[in-house]
Amino acid sequence: MAANSSSTVSKPSNSTGGKQSGPSAEQVVAAFQRMRTEQRSMASKAAELEMEINEHSLVIETLKDVDPTRKCFRLVGGVLVERTVKEVLPALESNKEQISKIVESLNTQMQSKGRELTEYREKYNIRLVGEGEEGQGKSAASSNGGEGSASKGGAGVLVS
Repeated sequence: MAANSSSTVSKPSNSTGGKQSGPSAEQVVAAFQRMRTEQRSMASKAAELEMEINEHSLVIETLKDVDPTRKCFRLVGGVLVERTVKEVLPALESNKEQISKIVESLNTQMQSKGRELTEYREKYNIRLVGEGEEGQGKSAASSNGGEGSASKGGAGVLVS
């Protein structure tokens, strides 16, 4: 059935005269939504790791004032392990540094994904719903047409 649905999708693009050699509006929107989802998941992961850094900092500050020979417990792979403060403190500091490096890497990936999204939006003239002043008049006219907002002379795509 997938072959039948893909052939029906390609027929309307051929009936327009063959001028549209690029991806269809649905494909453009799907790719844009996928990139936005990837960027959001990166941001979510970065925020989660920032919270872990804050937790590590709090524990490190607490353990600095404690006797180094004092017992402490650490969760390692789901197992609670008994250690001393002098054993745990360097490991915590090391973990915090590694998490910070991962957050920096995620931030650079998010920036490059943002640039990629911007380039994609400019390439396919993608506008988000509620974006810009001129979109208000066209949104009322395109609300009867569904998701696509192919105006009279444009090949722009409206994403909700």
